[in-house]
Amino acid sequence: MTTIRTRFAPSPTGFMHVGGVRTALFAWLIAQKNNGTFILRIEDTDKAREVDGSIAQIEKSLHWLGIDWTEGITVGGPYAPYLQSERLDIYKQWAQKLVDNGRAYADPYSQTELEEFRNAAVANNKAFLYRDHRPENPPVWDGTQPLRFKSDPKSCKWTDAVMGELSTGPEAIDDFILIKSDGYPTYNFCHIIDDMLMQITHVLRSQEFISSTPKFLNLYEALGIERPILATLPYVMAIDGKKKLGKRDGAKDILEYDTDGYLPEAMMNFLATLGWNDGTEQEIFTPSELIEKFSLDRVQKSPARFDEKRLLWLNGQWIRKLSLDDLFERCTIFWPESAKSIGNSAKKQILMLVQDRLKTLAELPMMTSYFFEEPTPNWSMVTENNQLGKMSRDEIVSLLNSAKTALSESNFDAESLQNTLNSLLETTGQKPGILFSLIRLAVSWAPFSPALNETLSALGNDRVQSRLQSAIETASN
Repeated sequence: MTTIRTRFAPSPTGFMHVGGVRTALFAWLIAQKNNGTFILRIEDTDKAREVDGSIAQIEKSLHWLGIDWTEGITVGGPYAPYLQSERLDIYKQWAQKLVDNGRAYADPYSQTELEEFRNAAVANNKAFLYRDHRPENPPVWDGTQPLRFKSDPKSCKWTDAVMGELSTGPEAIDDFILIKSDGYPTYNFCHIIDDMLMQITHVLRSQEFISSTPKFLNLYEALGIERPILATLPYVMAIDGKKKLGKRDGAKDILEYDTDGYLPEAMMNFLATLGWNDGTEQEIFTPSELIEKFSLDRVQKSPARFDEKRLLWLNGQWIRKLSLDDLFERCTIFWPESAKSIGNSAKKQILMLVQDRLKTLAELPMMTSYFFEEPTPNWSMVTENNQLGKMSRDEIVSLLNSAKTALSESNFDAESLQNTLNSLLETTGQKPGILFSLIRLAVSWAPFSPALNETLSALGNDRVQSRLQSAIETASN
């Protein structure tokens, strides 16, 4: 049986965003499922667009998500080097084979002449095709001029593992550049050479390349090589579905989600289900489940929408799946400054209280700072509350005084506090939404908090009494 070999071959032109990372993930899942090899290759032949630090950023992004490669840059392998700029001699050798076989020729035209050809085509309402202007006696290719592929225009059909049966006419095939005058190959040429030499079995790429596939098929044929399985992944669209999500449209660096407190498991789960499902209603997938269930025939043909609200929901679900110790380790950089002097045991107790409410790790300061420092009273949180805002200040002061007295007599363990709060509901005749909301605001001045009895227990009697008194004074004034 053929060993499955997939690759991810990005260009180092900036940060990684969801579209590129999803392509890497799908290729990785295919390799993992089939006990194959996943390769990371860098296509750095467009030096004008290259951005310093991009290669390290690509590696860091993949490592963060848990996408590791066993062959490729930094780890090596039998087909090294895996940086295309270090493979120029290889491309020249294969280009020369095409020249020798009459399937490539030196391009003798200047940019001005090419522009004249294009203008003439426009004037005659025709599509510009370079092959209509092939030189009869091209010069010997010496590397100072571009080298063009001599295409064989004809109709072609092919099977795409995602899109199904596809076809096109001869008008889609033209003479394209193989090697530029600067000595660097074009993507259209070098990726095919590399995929052949590295024995790649599956090539996954974005929908934007589908129009170029006939060119690739023509080149496969000219080289006499068997083409790999081709799989075109539909676009990832912005949430409104009107345009492709891209760097120019505000797509974020994938590592920003790490900084923003998203878990890599949640991001992998989210990316895998952008345009793929296993045919069930399941939404939460572990990496091992994705490896087991993933297949290209379940990738949808239509574009997927990038719904950041769904990502946020998934992240909250994954936070709740973590053990307390695991979550605590991941929260190291997210604690508020005021928590630095607090012992780990106390912080774990607080973390246990808020785990079920966290949607991102970055919410930790908002959720916990009042446990470590005195909050600043914000009376607008009372007046803007749908129920508390209808009450007079005298009514609020009365409720706070009742709460202060009742809580002062509690043992301050969670069970005793719940009993005290339930009794307080009876004696005041108030609804939980009013009484408990008021106490919660008075002791935390935070928009969210965990269960009230557990919050009070963690704060302790002295701090609760002090904060209730401060709230009474605030209300009175």
